[in-house]
Amino acid sequence: MGSICNELLDACLREGALPDALLHRAIVEDDGRALLSIVVERLGDLFDPHLCQVYERLFTRVIARAAPELLPRVRPAPPSARAPATAERIYVLSRVTLGADVAVTSVLMDAAKRRYPDAEIVFVGARKSYELFEADVRVRHLAAPYGRSGALSERLTASAALWFDDGLVFDPDSRLTQLGLLRVCDDANYFFFPSRSYGWDDSGGGSARLPDLAARWAREHVGVANAAPYIAPLPAAGEPADITVSLGVGENESKRIGGDFERELMRTLAATGASVVVDKGGSAEERARVEHVVLPGMRTHEGAFAPFAAQIARSKLFVGYDSAGGHVASACGVPLISIAKGFVSERMAARWRPVGTVIDGNAPDALARVKAAL
Repeated sequence: MGSICNELLDACLREGALPDALLHRAIVEDDGRALLSIVVERLGDLFDPHLCQVYERLFTRVIARAAPELLPRVRPAPPSARAPATAERIYVLSRVTLGADVAVTSVLMDAAKRRYPDAEIVFVGARKSYELFEADVRVRHLAAPYGRSGALSERLTASAALWFDDGLVFDPDSRLTQLGLLRVCDDANYFFFPSRSYGWDDSGGGSARLPDLAARWAREHVGVANAAPYIAPLPAAGEPADITVSLGVGENESKRIGGDFERELMRTLAATGASVVVDKGGSAEERARVEHVVLPGMRTHEGAFAPFAAQIARSKLFVGYDSAGGHVASACGVPLISIAKGFVSERMAARWRPVGTVIDGNAPDALARVKAAL
């Protein structure tokens, strides 16, 4: 599965023509899921402004084939105006993934709250992401049932259902708008953070982190200095743990280290004598992995992510693969050891880097580096 979409991706990266027959086959392959995961995600993960233009041309053609009724809502270039002085309501769109909602979306929410202290702030996205901010009395929730693993037609239908005519819209480069391509309000009320191209320069761009770039965009376009990522989940229950651990990889197996690494990591943490709580994650596969390596005396968390995020916020150290947990720790100022692996470009690794100790998961001595960091 994915061979057609890999061929299409190669054509996009070579700047060659995109034959209609190839595009049609990519749209129907696995109901469009492969197109989104292989082509669209890779074009974004390379963080190349030129590829943003390639994506816009490509996905406009995808919409023309898969949902031609949406063509009138295609926006060739998002506006870049400065937000107005006053507003009664601001809709902030989810990035769909938990880690991105912490690292990027929350920065725009922080900016909206500070720029408009009397306005209603509406988080638009899934319940599981909203729960990361549920204790924030300034933020209310508007559900947007956009499935990260849904078929292309399902995701376009979810995007088509969105329209806001009673407030401003802050878009952090959300999948809800197909990365800023689809209008969800009047252009005068729309403010788009182009996370894939922002911060690029003629020398090849710097290594700035996405939270810092989002804060810079907020200063330039919202007029708020020092906007920052944050979380506000409901308070954690029970005793805090010294160390919180996540072995989650967000369905991206390339982020994992195989062999005995995870069991040895647990033994290393147990040897510190610190109390440890390990998240069992959101899938049966991850739950089985955790149950296989967790050691006697270690606690586990099972269920929604937000309560575990609250555990991270009050721990002394977070350890895990590059994941939502690392972004939570980074936002909360909790020391962390992030095991980074599976990035498709150096720029992607730099953009998503949390604040803390980052271990190269490709290094043969990754476990030794974790021990040294501890």
